[in-house]
Amino acid sequence: MAKLKHIVFNTTDPERLARYYADVFGMEIVYKSSKGGFSLSDGYMNLSIHNNKMDGKPSGFSHIGFEVDDNDPYIQRCEELEYPVPEKRPADRHYTEYRGMDPDGNNIDLSTNGYNEIRPDREAPVGEVIPPLEKEKV
Repeated sequence: MAKLKHIVFNTTDPERLARYYADVFGMEIVYKSSKGGFSLSDGYMNLSIHNNKMDGKPSGFSHIGFEVDDNDPYIQRCEELEYPVPEKRPADRHYTEYRGMDPDGNNIDLSTNGYNEIRPDREAPVGEVIPPLEKEKV
């Protein structure tokens, strides 16, 4: 099975964005490219931040999720460092408790529950596979 190993953000200010992920989440900056980009790691997942050469914000990114032992220290760091502060999600969200944004407006989820749980609305009996949704016929 393929495993997600890195996520890439394009930004007009790579250093500012790299500093945010280092300051708030403790990610280590492991590489700085000659073109101004950065690579960070938490020891398992890599985050690459590229210098955006396009006008406007490219589409295609939804959010990044961090599994944490306790949400409070990350919320406090955001407050102390004057970054956008994550907000509590509705109580019916069993897979993530807080949603925030980085300085570029990219969505960040924080969860102490992990992300490997099956959604209750998508559960299937043992051995049964849930089929993919069919595409609309035009």
